[in-house]
Amino acid sequence: MSAYFHFRAVPASALRNSTSWLRRLFDDDQDALRGRLRRHREEVLDDRYPDQQLLYADTPPEHADAGPGAHVVLGGQRVYSTGPKQSPFLLLTAAQTTRVAAFLAGSDFDDLWRPVRPELLSRYGGPAEEARTRAAFAAAHADLTAFYTTTARYGDAVVKWLHT
Repeated sequence: MSAYFHFRAVPASALRNSTSWLRRLFDDDQDALRGRLRRHREEVLDDRYPDQQLLYADTPPEHADAGPGAHVVLGGQRVYSTGPKQSPFLLLTAAQTTRVAAFLAGSDFDDLWRPVRPELLSRYGGPAEEARTRAAFAAAHADLTAFYTTTARYGDAVVKWLHT
């Protein structure tokens, strides 16, 4: 199974800084997940998530600044799991979520795409695959924008976790 990055909206008052609580947050069945995805209460990015981050930070994720763009995919307060080889959870407060939503809503995809286009095309089949590559990243951008906008509208926080 491929790695994927899972985002979940959580009421700000319910957010806990506990790895066991956070792990339970992601322990559910696929039917429940699909229902929440349809309501934009949850989002999942496939294994291209580090490349998706390039659109927002315009730098590799480990060098991104702390602005709202840096928080779209890989940003947030890290809560490290006690299990071996498990990725940390990432938490965004409701205020951070609102800033990310405003950033995404005010962003033009073409302006995000242009600076990283050469690097992304080199990873995804070159110019011959530009239409398909651009469409995949544009669709993920639209999904993230919808997720963060809805989450901010409800005043919720965001928890992220990499599933491997």
